[in-house]
Amino acid sequence: MSRYVFKLPDLGEGTVEAEIVGWRVKPGDTVAEDDVLVEVMTEKAAVEVPAPVGGRVLSTTGSPGEMVPVGAELIVLETDAQAAAEPSAPPPAPAATARPAGGGNGAAAPAAPESEAAGRSARVATSPATRRRAHEAGIDLRQVAGSGPNGRIVPKDLDTYVARRTQPTPLRPGPKAVPAARSDSVRPAPGAATEEIKVIGVRRLIAQRMSEAKRNIPHFAYVEELDVTELESLRRHLNGKPPAGAASLTYLPFLALALVRVLRDFPQCNAHYDAERGVIVRYQAVHLGVATQTPEGLKVPVVHDAQSHTLWELAAEMRRVSEAARTNKAKREELTGSTITITSLGRLGGIASTPIINAPEVSIIGVNRALERPVVLDGAIAIRRTMNLSSSFDHRFVDGYDAAAMIQALKECLEHPATIFIDA
Repeated sequence: MSRYVFKLPDLGEGTVEAEIVGWRVKPGDTVAEDDVLVEVMTEKAAVEVPAPVGGRVLSTTGSPGEMVPVGAELIVLETDAQAAAEPSAPPPAPAATARPAGGGNGAAAPAAPESEAAGRSARVATSPATRRRAHEAGIDLRQVAGSGPNGRIVPKDLDTYVARRTQPTPLRPGPKAVPAARSDSVRPAPGAATEEIKVIGVRRLIAQRMSEAKRNIPHFAYVEELDVTELESLRRHLNGKPPAGAASLTYLPFLALALVRVLRDFPQCNAHYDAERGVIVRYQAVHLGVATQTPEGLKVPVVHDAQSHTLWELAAEMRRVSEAARTNKAKREELTGSTITITSLGRLGGIASTPIINAPEVSIIGVNRALERPVVLDGAIAIRRTMNLSSSFDHRFVDGYDAAAMIQALKECLEHPATIFIDA
């Protein structure tokens, strides 16, 4: 038998440390190669770390909430000499992307997509056993999509690839769902009818980013009332004849499409502030963040290149990334890179709200509840459907006049929804 020390691998994108969210094993447990050992949280995403070899757990390092540096001892396994002599190659770091500085959501500026095969290094990250199986089956591992950390190929990926070659309608497995933190992070406080909940993982990251955004950004709030009677009529009409397989439209895809149109004239609102370089980065493309409530807290999945989508495509993509965020199946790139965010509390939307900017962005648009009420229209009382937009802007870089003008332009589009679809 041999003692195998497994250190926290480089998880990519400049990560220097990771937070322990929850151990899946404990000393004395026996693990197989590629079994998940621990869930960790980086500044980018939650990551499940698999075992490079099989063996018996001798010790683990770090408890939930503690930070472990990359390269530090993570777990010690007792394994046979052959496995210890043939450790798997560490996962390669993903290609670097431009990251806007200044904290916030740590969003990376969107990079041009590459094919999965071209993006892999010559030596694919996987275990010796999986590599041996692929060699014996004559399979080029560069053609196999990995679902492990940073594209690492785990045994089920190879099984799926083999099955796909014989099935007429292959199904590609999605990323593993990341479970909530273990129950040992919640414990009753002694002598009191309360419980203490350790702030770790996604919740810690949310708290940190919200605090930084509110502390560093002078928010300018602007609330405007909209008459969405015509928009509601159009929405109901379109929902009566949806494309095959399409779900019902909400107000959000209309707002997204109108926002894409309006931002052409207000590029200062579709931007990042790079604090380290002291520059504003304006984007021609609209990478739309969709604030989404999840069991772990608020996440902001991203619809990249929203300007290239139709109304129905936007609705489908917004629904897809939101559901992926709620079920912890969102890919890393689907949680980064937004240039402006929209947020909605749905039926709990209230009359008005003061959304916090998703740094390093400079603007956020909030949707409040729509309801029917009496208004004065052309000198007479009429029942109209109204809704408020609550927006916040970084007042350092978006002047109050420009913020108000942008919301007024958005109001014009939404109150006369046919204009959303007319190219000026």
